[in-house]
Amino acid sequence: MDTASPYLGRAQELLAAHPVVDGHNDLPWALRKNVRYDLDRLDLSADQTGVLHTDLPRLRAGGVGAQFWSVYVTCSMSGDDAVSATLEQIDGVQQMLERYPAELARALTADDMERARAAGRIASLMGAEGGHSINNSLATLRALYELGVRYMTLTHNDNVPWADSATDEPAVGGLSPFGREVVREMNRLGMLVDLSHVAATTMRDALDATTAPVIFSHSSARAVCDHVRNIPDDVLERLSGNGGVAMATFVPKFILPAAVEWTLAADDNLRAHGYHPLDMSPEAMKLHAAFEEARPRPVATAATVADHLDHMREAAGVDHIGIGGDFDGTAFVPDGLDDVSGYPNLIAELLRRGWSEPDLAKLTWKNAVRVLGDAEAVARDERARRGPSNAVIADLDA
Repeated sequence: MDTASPYLGRAQELLAAHPVVDGHNDLPWALRKNVRYDLDRLDLSADQTGVLHTDLPRLRAGGVGAQFWSVYVTCSMSGDDAVSATLEQIDGVQQMLERYPAELARALTADDMERARAAGRIASLMGAEGGHSINNSLATLRALYELGVRYMTLTHNDNVPWADSATDEPAVGGLSPFGREVVREMNRLGMLVDLSHVAATTMRDALDATTAPVIFSHSSARAVCDHVRNIPDDVLERLSGNGGVAMATFVPKFILPAAVEWTLAADDNLRAHGYHPLDMSPEAMKLHAAFEEARPRPVATAATVADHLDHMREAAGVDHIGIGGDFDGTAFVPDGLDDVSGYPNLIAELLRRGWSEPDLAKLTWKNAVRVLGDAEAVARDERARRGPSNAVIADLDA
């Protein structure tokens, strides 16, 4: 943290009143990979610097008041295996909440988030990252909602049969008819439609199909860094009409143009040694370190993220932006945003740029709480008009 910033004290005071709602943190997957959810072996009440980006002391230091924990499973899992692994991830989050009840509060609604903040606890919500987690089943989607999942990212890095991913070859041209039915059922449930990771065609189709606000849980502005994981301006501009929220991510390869080419080369280096580009094991990180020593990595900063937020505010409006760091889901992070304790540095940078405190309160807390509440209101209306969909993909996408 840049303790020399004259704005840091104001940032910390603001976060005490309007803490961060972070849209995406991959701690559950890191716990699965490192210790198979064994919190005796990896105690989150202790500082885990060097092991994780996230622990309870650093969440407190960072001014985090609510966290969407990603119950992500890799795209290499499919069918019932993906569903089972998602259930294990949900169970892992539940174990975490039971282990630390004084710090973490299970939250299912916007009102729950406010109650947790009033009680001085961190509201804990869940988001499923990738439609492969439901195995083309609307009943499974409903089951995830009943277990507490409050958003689903329609795809991860690979397409699903009913939606195109940003990082795969186009297959259905956006959303298929079954994909639109998935969105429709999510609206009926009150589950937020998350458009991070999806192709721009899928973003536009989802905005056409939805009756509720959408989110981008961890995506930034394509106009600032031309990466397919980011949001085009025409989509950002539609959020004011939709009521949705775009939550800027911190992942350097998505936010810093110079880091895009470097990351492609670093990923190729991992593949050449038999590792997946998303592998964060000690062995893979040693390869990364050797590669970086030979070819220094372009470094993003809190100012890089602020550049995206400046643009997103201009394109979408201040009522439609938020923060989704992607901690514990990325090998590299910006300087000053090294872990979950770093949010005050970002807020200090935005204060330096002239952002008002009311606007920053919207960015950190109010917009994210409002969008979940709005989705709940839509769901009440939808459920009054119609029951669950029993549609199957074989019929709709024949």
